[in-house]
Amino acid sequence: MARVSDGEETMISGINVTPLVDVVLVLLVVLMVTATYIASRTIPVDLPKGATGEATNVVLAITVDPDGGLFLDGTRVLEPELRARVQQARDRDPELRAVIAADASSRHGSVVKVIDLLRQERVNRFAINVEPQDLQPAR
Repeated sequence: MARVSDGEETMISGINVTPLVDVVLVLLVVLMVTATYIASRTIPVDLPKGATGEATNVVLAITVDPDGGLFLDGTRVLEPELRARVQQARDRDPELRAVIAADASSRHGSVVKVIDLLRQERVNRFAINVEPQDLQPAR
């Protein structure tokens, strides 16, 4: 048992929890940052390759699976629900951005339908998600 060294016979009965709180907060931040990355990888899609792909901040992550099914932020949605949730997000942020991740084997019409839906809801800032490929030097 620990004793105070000033000659008194009292025991230390308190525990400093500050380091524990610091560790828990760091773990929470790491969990929050990685959660969106993990959620976006749960829908199995084979993204097409693109040499000019670049990173972007994702606000709305819309995924089109090979059968034309729609997912918003990892949750399966129907078109009316997607429209309503895009409207809600645009009302919160007029500069809303969206990223469309479509499987390479999905129909072109499914992707165009999502783009039309976004533009009808006045979301004009969107990108198509691609799998980056190794860049070849210019010849």
